[in-house]
Amino acid sequence: MGLSGTAAIVGMAEWKPERRPPGHRGLSIEQWGALAKAALADAGIDPREVDGICTGGIRESASFVPSTVAEYLGMAVNFAEFVDLGGATAAGMVWRAAAAIELGIANVVLCVTPSSPGPTAPGQVPVVNLGYGASSDRFGSPQAEFDIPYGNVAQNCGYALIAQRYAHTYGYDPLALAKIAVDQRTNACATPDAIFYGQPITAEDVLNSPMIADPIHLLEIVMPVAGGAAVVVASADVARRAKHRPVWVSGFGEHVAFKTPTYAEDLMQTPIGPASDQAFAMAGIARREVDMISVYDCYTITVLMTLEDAGFCAKGEGARFIRSHDLTYRGDFPTNTHGGQLSFGQAGLAGGMSHVLDGARQIMRRAPAQVADCNTAFVSGNGGIMSEQVALILRGE
Repeated sequence: MGLSGTAAIVGMAEWKPERRPPGHRGLSIEQWGALAKAALADAGIDPREVDGICTGGIRESASFVPSTVAEYLGMAVNFAEFVDLGGATAAGMVWRAAAAIELGIANVVLCVTPSSPGPTAPGQVPVVNLGYGASSDRFGSPQAEFDIPYGNVAQNCGYALIAQRYAHTYGYDPLALAKIAVDQRTNACATPDAIFYGQPITAEDVLNSPMIADPIHLLEIVMPVAGGAAVVVASADVARRAKHRPVWVSGFGEHVAFKTPTYAEDLMQTPIGPASDQAFAMAGIARREVDMISVYDCYTITVLMTLEDAGFCAKGEGARFIRSHDLTYRGDFPTNTHGGQLSFGQAGLAGGMSHVLDGARQIMRRAPAQVADCNTAFVSGNGGIMSEQVALILRGE
């Protein structure tokens, strides 16, 4: 049951992260089109071959988003999917595109994640109130009634709550968590497009940075940036005539358990566990066969818990695992070789897509910080506060 691995990522596009949204990129629908065009050019595929799209939200339309995009592109498609999984959206797009291709619904699917919403008209209210992050302040929302009034707002406090519970249950090793940020910064320093390129850090730098939400320091939190990313997923026939080595989508898993930690049955058992088990079982491979991982890293605690729950080490053994392995692209357990969102930058939904591209680039042999002989990658997406999780197994031939 599941994918047979006959759909592949064949092209990609990613804008260099920038600290402030550049004015020249326009509205999000214009960004969608520009990224799609660049990804198709990278694959060497004629836009007329596109017969599927996967999209998240765009500023220009609160509903009917896929049809709005199709209309703008001038493309009539057989498969049009709207994915709303926060940071897991990009990975969720990829497996949906692969499934549609294997079902014979489509041959070439665009998966695009613009990040900058474009300029706001005078007096216009933003579509998303970024002050609340993943927390909804709308009337009728359980968060609006039970979370926000008491200070349980957005991501920082939610992930700090998870980290505190982890410390209570298993103990907490600040130096191991800091090592995640340091190793990923080493990767970013070998990746010219990374927002922190050329700016190495030490564990002392991490632990001496301001405490934002105990026990999480500033340098353990993602850097929000402007950017955008896209991939082209295609059938085997198309993949074999594309420009680059195909990256086959051989397994996936998706698990959604809650939205905020308030309603989690057990904060120490994250949805990445069942999602990863499904992905590995579908791909028919063991964890030891993975050559690199690119896992969602909004906070260092997210990486540690993903390593554990995805089965790369035992529960409670994450700190020991991190201390005993080199997570850099030259190391024995390459992790987030583009620097991760901690050091490459988090461009909204495109932050999640950056992990897909990180794994795909390694397999295509196109990464600035290249892992030697990389043929298998594990990629994860994480939405909300460890609440919506997608796992992908990507493989080369």
